[in-house]
Amino acid sequence: MNKSINPYNEKEIKSYPIQGKRKLKSIIKDADVTFQDWRNSSMDDRVKKMKKVGRTLSKNKQAYAELITLEMGKPISEAISEIEKCANVCEFYAEQAPKFLKNKAIKTEAQKSFVTYQPIGVILAVMPWNFPFWQVLRFAAPTLMAGNTAILKHASNVSGCALKIQEIFEDAGFPKGAFTTVLTPSKNVESMIENPLIKAVSLTGSGPAGSAVAETAGKNLKKSLLELGGNDAYLVLEDADLKVALDKSVASRMVNAGQSCIGAKRIIVVESVYDEFLKMMKAELKKYKIGDPRKKATKTGPMARMDLRDEVHAQVKKSIDAGAELVLGGKIPKRKGAFYSVTLLSKVKSGMPAFDDEIFGPVVSLISAKDTEEAIAMANDSIFGLGAAIFSKDIKKAQRIAAERIEAGSVAINDFVRSNPKLPFGGVKQSGFGRELSKEGILEFVNVKTVVINGKL
Repeated sequence: MNKSINPYNEKEIKSYPIQGKRKLKSIIKDADVTFQDWRNSSMDDRVKKMKKVGRTLSKNKQAYAELITLEMGKPISEAISEIEKCANVCEFYAEQAPKFLKNKAIKTEAQKSFVTYQPIGVILAVMPWNFPFWQVLRFAAPTLMAGNTAILKHASNVSGCALKIQEIFEDAGFPKGAFTTVLTPSKNVESMIENPLIKAVSLTGSGPAGSAVAETAGKNLKKSLLELGGNDAYLVLEDADLKVALDKSVASRMVNAGQSCIGAKRIIVVESVYDEFLKMMKAELKKYKIGDPRKKATKTGPMARMDLRDEVHAQVKKSIDAGAELVLGGKIPKRKGAFYSVTLLSKVKSGMPAFDDEIFGPVVSLISAKDTEEAIAMANDSIFGLGAAIFSKDIKKAQRIAAERIEAGSVAINDFVRSNPKLPFGGVKQSGFGRELSKEGILEFVNVKTVVINGKL
């Protein structure tokens, strides 16, 4: 049995039976049988069903948000926003998929040539707990609209969310087997990928998990899409509006108690404004009080699990031992739950966990750079390349740096990085490969097929 634990009060929510390899094979076979029919469904039918999913999410957003908060501790206001975003991505693909998947005529020496976009089969999704609805819906909406079927292996601490998502799709009229949640240990993912009926895999998670999935998929000549960790650098240049830089950086870093892949992990500040920005940051972070995530006023809830909290504390202590200065926090509160105090570290340098590693918690790392060039070099001095941000009043200069110099999949200027259904999302280096969302996202799991015709039409 898999136990779901409330990270706020450490009480058991529910225990779920685990599915073994024999059951998984049966589920995969059923998903493939469904695929043979679903691939031939009309686009109008898919649109109708996906729009119903979006309406269901909007109508029941409070209940679904409460489930998120219960299982992984996200403040209720943020959880509601997550559900609203899920409804938006369903509406986006319901509206845009017919255009994205329309046959594309190409003029060649042949009588007629065109590209058609066809589904490939059953797609396995391995998803994390930090955005338990959003990570899944941004995968599922384009995957199902393309005519594929999907199997979800979600994080074990959000099993309730995983089962609820399946229920939403089935209640919207999607055939049984079009979207299926499996409750199984991570050790069984390898055998699932190896199953010949699984045609591709999408994973959002850690680097080690991504590496293992990519290795198995590669050995079996199957496509994989990986959205992995990030250590996003936010560059505050000497001509930045410091208030804007502060507000956007804090909003990015503190969302979901710092448990966001695209959070502002390393804030690199040009030394001429560093001291002033440090004072502003300390004052702002003092406003973030940990508390009951069910209350609308709570800005920072517990972390998702106790072991994750302990890992963050160990990273903070190692950074301090290596020379970082503790300005704020750095403690495990004496209270129930997986809480960690809002923490600010200054004088962070390469070689410290606060610089080199992804700290997945409410910890802000401030880094001083002598000038813009050093700030860019520091930003790129990372194994990760998911997102980044630049704060400067010189928009043309910032745009050049963003487009040509920063090694990341997304760069924001005078704002924080966020995913948007209209824009492709993903990373480079050890932040993964492939793109989710937008037209690029729906084309990840289709057969881009060329058809060439000669002869009288």
